[in-house]
Amino acid sequence: QYSPDSVAGADGELDPTEVTFPGCSCRSSSCVAPECPCLSRGQNYSSLGLRLAEQQEQPFSRPVFECNSLCCCGEGCQNRLVQRGLQLRLQVFRTRRKGWGVRALQPIPRGSFVCEYAGEVLGFAEAHRRIQAQSPEEPNYIIAVREHLHDGRVMETFVDPTRVGNVGRFLNHSCEPNLFMVPVRVDSMVPKLALFAAADISAGEELSYDYSGRFLNSPGASREHKPLEEENSLRKPCYCGSRTCASFLPWDSSLFSTP
Repeated sequence: QYSPDSVAGADGELDPTEVTFPGCSCRSSSCVAPECPCLSRGQNYSSLGLRLAEQQEQPFSRPVFECNSLCCCGEGCQNRLVQRGLQLRLQVFRTRRKGWGVRALQPIPRGSFVCEYAGEVLGFAEAHRRIQAQSPEEPNYIIAVREHLHDGRVMETFVDPTRVGNVGRFLNHSCEPNLFMVPVRVDSMVPKLALFAAADISAGEELSYDYSGRFLNSPGASREHKPLEEENSLRKPCYCGSRTCASFLPWDSSLFSTP
């Protein structure tokens, strides 16, 4: 079932459509920092683009909060981007070795929002149950996003587009990707998993991101551990073809192990 936005999963634990953030009272057509409380909470898109251009490796990233449905600013506000959804012409196509993939049908400038990775938003228990029910031959679409807070806490988001999702579910992994993922919050603490262009992308070029989330993280920021040899039998081979290909798709055993 195609859905441009994420929906509540069958467990009903999280509802991504629920509005829990207060709106800003900005009366201008487009909000600016530091006057706008939404922009003051975290990073704005102009600073995100600057950081990308400079390829800075910082020990942390500031969160991104968009203006929401309770805000007084207009629909044309510069702080409303991901919530507008897909604006580009993309095509799902059959690749030679990787199954389905997604390519751009138009040039995409670096820093542009491309699409969201949308699906059912699940709690850990349901995500774990679904992973355990899969056979090794089945494709796994469940993504686990972990955000590490300054006080040591970890916020986890699980999105499963297997049954309900959008074009993002067809994006392939690459060890040298041209997209990177940013959790963007609009109405609540349940983030939209937004994918942005990491470089200028040509029409006809396949779109990809690093499933481990390493891009724009400091070295070692990924929680992916070096798998034991016996775990390699459970891993899927990587066919990205990049010079730095790791031979296997990223592996995170937390959803596969018994709690």
